[in-house]
Formats: sequence, structure tokens, C-alpha cells
Amino acid sequence: MSMNKSELIAELAARFPQLVKQDAEFAVKAILDAINDAMTRGHRVELRGFGSFTVTHRLPRIGRNPRSGIQVSIPEKNIPRFKPGKSLRESIDTLKNLNIT
Repeated sequence: MSMNKSELIAELAARFPQLVKQDAEFAVKAILDAINDAMTRGHRVELRGFGSFTVTHRLPRIGRNPRSGIQVSIPEKNIPRFKPGKSLRESIDTLKNLNIT
């Protein structure tokens, strides 16, 4: 089961009846844009209890094409990373113990 952005907006609007759907959409967009902007500048974003978003630098390396086996040069790049916080890990672990997947 997964949740996309529009389902997140609908869930937020349902949990907080004082928010109209447009306000919930604005809030979700503003949060995601702020995280995106901070990470684009190379900053770390930490949401206590949820997790942290970071950008890591991957050095250039030599890889291998799985079909042909030919060596391929892979250029350096920056990769977004998410590390879940303690509360999130514990919540997910509780689901595992209840055999919910």
C-alpha cells in the first residue's frame, strides 16, 4: 500500500476539518518545496521523530553493463538520502511485530 501526494493532501484535510483542501494542498506543497530548496543548497533537513534528509556525494567510478559486461564510466553525482528517526523506526517495527505488511 502506498500514498501519493494527492492522497496525503486528502488525509490532511480529513484530519483537520478547519482546513479546506486548498489550504492542505498549499501546506504540503510549501513543506515539500522547503525541503527541496534546502537540499538543493546542500543543507540537511531534520524533522524530529520522523527522520532526516541529506545529500551525499558519490564519487565517479567504473561500473559494468549487466547485459554486455563492458566496463562503463559512471560520473560523480549528488544523491538524496533519507534516514528514519527513532519514533518512525519504532512505529514501523511495531507493525512488523503485529505481522502487518
